[in-house]
Amino acid sequence: MKLVPLMALTATMALALPATAQVIVNVKYRPPETVQRVAIPVDPAEKRVKVLIISGQNSYEHDWTGVNNMLRTLMQDTGRFDVRITEDFDHGDLATLKSYDVVLLNYSSRWNYADKDEHRWSKQAEQALFDYVKQGGGLVAYHSSFTSGQNWPEYQTLIGAVMEPGSSRRSPPGAFPVHIVDRTHPITAGMREYVWTYNDDMYTNMRMDPTARIHVLATAHDASASYDAKIAGHKYPAAAYTPEKLKAMKGMDADHPQVWTADYGKGRVFSMTLGHDEVSLHFAGLQSLILRGTEWAATGKVTVPVPEEAKDYPTQ
Repeated sequence: MKLVPLMALTATMALALPATAQVIVNVKYRPPETVQRVAIPVDPAEKRVKVLIISGQNSYEHDWTGVNNMLRTLMQDTGRFDVRITEDFDHGDLATLKSYDVVLLNYSSRWNYADKDEHRWSKQAEQALFDYVKQGGGLVAYHSSFTSGQNWPEYQTLIGAVMEPGSSRRSPPGAFPVHIVDRTHPITAGMREYVWTYNDDMYTNMRMDPTARIHVLATAHDASASYDAKIAGHKYPAAAYTPEKLKAMKGMDADHPQVWTADYGKGRVFSMTLGHDEVSLHFAGLQSLILRGTEWAATGKVTVPVPEEAKDYPTQ
């Protein structure tokens, strides 16, 4: 019997295998960056949507500078937006705001949202924001901006709702599904019914302004089972969340608005309570909401595509 060398046998077997024995799928992917980029200037000839992020004061648990930079990166990378950031709006004016198509608020007037002391802008700056939106400017209210305004009725009307110490709460889950309840709106069209967020805050039982013309796009469910001490952790002491106390809490075991739109004068308002930090902003669902919501607030139309991981898909 003639012996065949091992190497020759291996080569012969490899040639005999069908071409589809190993399928290597190449997908469009780039590793996440470990540092946040500094945005470079945009060519004015591109005529992008001009965005102003107002920030500079926030509650202690929010990395607002990192979030601002990531928001700017996300927006400018679409090729649709040109983004500027100000951390000093104490003496802002209407003329400054009118040079932008949309204003994004990533601002809280308190170091802790239960604090009595707050850092408010000047009366001129506050009125400038209201007048800007009333006259047709776009506004995005983002995450911690809802922890301001407990004693500011017009601000509540402007953004639609605020967190109220003593009655509003943060539900324990740091990761939860977000239910897109209206997928016919230009912002959410083409999105999955449920998207996820992580390392985020579920604002529940907010004080909704009765005069604001709100249209809810997405909700999240506040379940009493989540307050079990074994699940909730040390921030939710068992004595404060007994079954009897949970039953007495308004809005328990119910769905709560997390994303909505509203009209204010001639302006469009997009409110999004989600987006605690740069970690949550890595999730495609939140990226889709903030990018498309910002474009809608600025123009009334949406051209930014839904990211692949946030797209609707057949379930039958």
